[in-house]
Amino acid sequence: MCWRKTLTQRYLSVGGSLIGLMVAFRLFNRVYEGGILTLNAANWDAPFGIVFVADLLSVTLVLLTSIACFAVSIFSSVGLSRQRMLYGYFPIFHFLIMGLHGAFLTGDIFNLYVYFEVIIISSFVLMTLGGRKAQLEGAVKYMAMNILASMFFLTGIGILYGITGSLNMADLSIRIQEVQNKALIGITSCFFIIGFGIKSAVFPLYYWLPSSYHTPPSAVAATFGGLLTKVGIYAMLRVFSLIFIPDDFTRILLMVIAVLTILTGAFGALIKTNIRRLFSYLIVCHIGFMIGGIAMFSKVALMGAVFYLIHDIMVKTNMFLIAGLIRQLRGTMDMNKLGGLYSEYPKISLIVAIVLFSLVGIPPLSGFWPKVFLFQEAFSQHQYFYIAALIIGSFVTLYVIAKMWSEVFWKNPPASEGMENLFAPMPPYKKILMVLPIGLMALATLYIGLNAEAIVKVTDIISTQLMDPSAYIDAVLGNKTD
Repeated sequence: MCWRKTLTQRYLSVGGSLIGLMVAFRLFNRVYEGGILTLNAANWDAPFGIVFVADLLSVTLVLLTSIACFAVSIFSSVGLSRQRMLYGYFPIFHFLIMGLHGAFLTGDIFNLYVYFEVIIISSFVLMTLGGRKAQLEGAVKYMAMNILASMFFLTGIGILYGITGSLNMADLSIRIQEVQNKALIGITSCFFIIGFGIKSAVFPLYYWLPSSYHTPPSAVAATFGGLLTKVGIYAMLRVFSLIFIPDDFTRILLMVIAVLTILTGAFGALIKTNIRRLFSYLIVCHIGFMIGGIAMFSKVALMGAVFYLIHDIMVKTNMFLIAGLIRQLRGTMDMNKLGGLYSEYPKISLIVAIVLFSLVGIPPLSGFWPKVFLFQEAFSQHQYFYIAALIIGSFVTLYVIAKMWSEVFWKNPPASEGMENLFAPMPPYKKILMVLPIGLMALATLYIGLNAEAIVKVTDIISTQLMDPSAYIDAVLGNKTD
């Protein structure tokens, strides 16, 4: 209705995101205090109809998505050109958020695939908005790999339906135990590992991410970097706790993938001078941390993986918003051409420092606590390769972030470079709207780190539900007589 009215679209987007955030808070509190909620679409009873399930893992991710969506909406209102808005940026952005919410809340595995497709379609449009050559090139790689992932995922669903006769995840959890051919179940689980692995950008299927995430506008890259790869992690947590309980082979396979993902992401980040490419490789590196937690598959390991997931969504979204702000301040993201931001903008630099310290995992900030759980469980399970990879990944993150800080904020800018400051001529309200979402996300990150006890309580309940999904199954299938 407001296709040509970009100002109205901005108000609608920010207002809608705020309402969505309030609803997400309400839903989170309801589930945290009252237990799992279910909704049967069109009143068809499970397992025959599509069911939506709000357990604590789902609503936590819905809440984090809503926080990130609100921040990105505010940033988009001033950080994007009107031309891009006229291409339909805001409707497509909210279509993407709908896909994310749907993927987190669905209790039907085919419906999960449908929401994956909604995410892919909208993210492909967002990636190509503006139609620059680099964008189209990145989008082709992104689309090709995600279609491949969808093909593996759909094939796995087809085999699963063939051997169990059901698509409801709670029902599958019961029926899969009755299947005699365990080898076939193992092969089917590999389809899901490949499908979710491509979407999560794990080794050796990660290369599409650094090739594409640096091309779209920063508001789009923030949504992608913070949320899209995490859908794959969520799907792994859900499917491998409900349907395919990891056997020794699966755990070893996931652990090998985790170690190699951490190392390739870390070493890729070492040689990057473009800020967004650097952050893209750090996404890959830190995905490996979470895969390792899933591979160990114990209560403590899953607490570490889920806590890291919560931390990573907040920090990575904010990192790409920061990259967009740096571009506005200096007209480039090449670290060799940057410098002097601390002396010119000390307050903004301090907000950025909080986010960078959180990413590295300086105690007591948010990146530190999940590693405690991951190290603890890795030592108890004698996963020494994973421990070594965690240490290397953490130190490389520290090194590249320290290098970025010194290059971008501390050193004097190169005299030869003519800086293009797009931020200074902005009216004051636009400056506030550009820095405000970064500040809000930094506050959320600080809350996660400094109030870690509350987050640990949430992750403790989530990991208990993942290790023993009986409450989830009862909520979906046990209410037929009500």
